[in-house]
Amino acid sequence: MEGSWISILPFLVVIPIAVWTKQVLPGLLVGLLIGSYLHTPSLIGGMETMLHYIVQALIDKNNIEIIVFLYAFSGLIGMIKTSGGIKGFVEKAAEKIDTKKKALLLTYVSTIGTFSAPTFRFVTIAPIMRALLRKVKMTTKELGFVIETTATPIIVLIPVATAFVGYMVSIIQISLQNQKITEDPYTMFIKSIPYNFFAFVIILVGIYLSFFHHSKSNAPTQVETEAEEEDWHTCHPAVSKDLPSKPWNLLVPLLLVILLTLFLTWWSGHTKANSFFGAFIKADVLQAMVVSLLITILLSAFFFLFQRFKINDLITSFVTGGNDLMSVVLLLSVVWGLSSVAEDLGFSQFITAHSGWIPQMFVTPLLFLFGAAVSYFIGSAWGTWGILMPLGVSIASVSGVSLPLIIGAVFASGSFGAFSSPLSDDTNTIAKILNLSVVDYARYKLKPALIAAVIAAVLYTATIFFI
Repeated sequence: MEGSWISILPFLVVIPIAVWTKQVLPGLLVGLLIGSYLHTPSLIGGMETMLHYIVQALIDKNNIEIIVFLYAFSGLIGMIKTSGGIKGFVEKAAEKIDTKKKALLLTYVSTIGTFSAPTFRFVTIAPIMRALLRKVKMTTKELGFVIETTATPIIVLIPVATAFVGYMVSIIQISLQNQKITEDPYTMFIKSIPYNFFAFVIILVGIYLSFFHHSKSNAPTQVETEAEEEDWHTCHPAVSKDLPSKPWNLLVPLLLVILLTLFLTWWSGHTKANSFFGAFIKADVLQAMVVSLLITILLSAFFFLFQRFKINDLITSFVTGGNDLMSVVLLLSVVWGLSSVAEDLGFSQFITAHSGWIPQMFVTPLLFLFGAAVSYFIGSAWGTWGILMPLGVSIASVSGVSLPLIIGAVFASGSFGAFSSPLSDDTNTIAKILNLSVVDYARYKLKPALIAAVIAAVLYTATIFFI
C-alpha cells in the first residue's frame, strides 16, 4: 500500500493511550485495532484482519522460538526459587559479608551469576544488603540506587542467557523486515550495545556512589532501622523461611545455561566460518539459546529430583514461573501485529517521504529523548522498545544515520524509564524489598537519571561525526 498519513495513525494513538492508562498493552491493542480497520474498513473485516495479523505473528518460526525461550526461561527461574537456590545463595552470602566494601563488591561481582533478569538480581542481592544495612553505612535510597544500576542497565548490555535478549532481538527483527533490510538482527543487537549510552553512564554513577561518595547521613532512619530489624526472609517469596537453603540450586542451572549457550552458539556457526569468533557471527543464535535452555531445564530437573524434590512441585513451579511472562508474550504478539499492519498501510513509505528534513546530527538524540519521556510515563522498557524500534529503524534508513546507533538509542530510551519511572517494575520491586516509599525513592533517582540522560543525548549528538 502506498504511504499516506493514515499509516502513522496506529502509532499516534498508542503513546497517548499508554501514558493515560499507565499501561502499554491497551495502547498497543487500540493501535492494532485502528490499523486493522484502516486496512479493512468493514465491521467484521476489521476484526478478522486484526486476528489475522496476530495469528501470522504467532506462527512465525522465529517468533515461536522467542516465545518458547521467554516462557522456558521464566519457568527455570521458578524451579530455582522453589528448590531454594535463591534463598541458599542469599544466606551463604550474608554469612560471609561483614563490611561495606565486601557488600558492595558482592553486589557487582554477583552480576556474573545473576544477570538473567532484573527481578532475579533484586531477590538475590537486595535481601543481603537489607540484612547488612548498618554495616553498609549508606541510606536505603542510595543502596537501592546502587543495586538498580547493576540490574537493567547491565542486563541490556549482555548478549546471551538473559530474559531480555530474545525480546530485544525480536523487536529488531520485525523492524528490519519492515524496511526490507537483510542484516542479521542478532548481529545488529551486538553492534548496538556500545551505543546504549544511558546504560553505561548510569552504571558509572552507581560505581561512584558505591566507592567514592560519602553519604551526608550514615545514621539509619527509623524506616531503615525497622527494615534491618525485620526478618529479611519476609521481603520476598523467593527467600521465604519455608523454602530449603541450597545455593547450588541457583549456581548449577545458571552455569549450565551460560556454558551451553556459548558452546551451542559456536557449534551452530562453526561450519559456516573460518575462525572461532566468526562462528558466533554466522550462528543461529536464537535457536542455540532455546536449545541450550531446554537442555538446562532437563538437566536441572534431574539435579533437583536427585535431591528428592517432588516432581509435581517442580512442574508446578515451572508452569507458575512461565505464566509470569504470559503478559509479555501477549505484548509481543500485539507488537508484532501492529508493526505488520502499519507496514502494510505504508508506514515506511510515509516516513521515507516526510522525515528527510530532520538534520542528521539531531535524529538520534531527539529519538532518544522522546523515547526516554515515553518510557518514563509508561514505566516500561519493553513497551517503549516495541513502540519506537520500527519508527527508529525507518528513520535511520531515510536519514542515513548508523543503524546500530539508532537501535542503541532506542534501547537506551527504554532503559531510562525502567530505571527512573515510579511506574516501572524495577522501582516498585526494589522499593518493596528495601521497605521504601515508591514515590520518594523514584524522586530520589530522577535527578541522577536525568543527568545521565542529558550526557547520553550529548554523546548521541557528537557520535554522528565519528561514525
